Amino acid sequence: MAADDLLASYRRIPLFAACTKKDLRTVTQQSERVRVGPGHVLTGEGQLGREFFVIVAGDARVSRNGRRVGTLGPGDAFGELALLDGGARTATVVAETPMELLVLTRPAFVKMLDETPGFAMALLCGVARRLQEADSRTL
Repeated sequence: MAADDLLASYRRIPLFAACTKKDLRTVTQQSERVRVGPGHVLTGEGQLGREFFVIVAGDARVSRNGRRVGTLGPGDAFGELALLDGGARTATVVAETPMELLVLTRPAFVKMLDETPGFAMALLCGVARRLQEADSRTL
């Protein structure tokens, strides 16, 4: 995936939607490229979240309470709430094919927040936008 495609992938994620191109470059630079094989468990429902994932290549199965609820592929992202609160995962995600992922850990994310106040403000705007959208759907 080209650098511009990676930036576009991050920009589509609601949490990062209000970030500048510079901020998104920093996020991609702090992300580690990881390859996993089929059957690798990326997240386990109920386990504490410590990282966020963007799929570069491959497909993953998403399940809740043991039932398949979806499939993720290139350009999809998951685990962003783990960056914010490090809380329990809401789903299990398992690689169905060989995968290449960008992984951003919570410590790297927190360091970026500490070092770049503008980045933190952009994230707050992204979270606010997401809450407004969710609220408008419930009315």
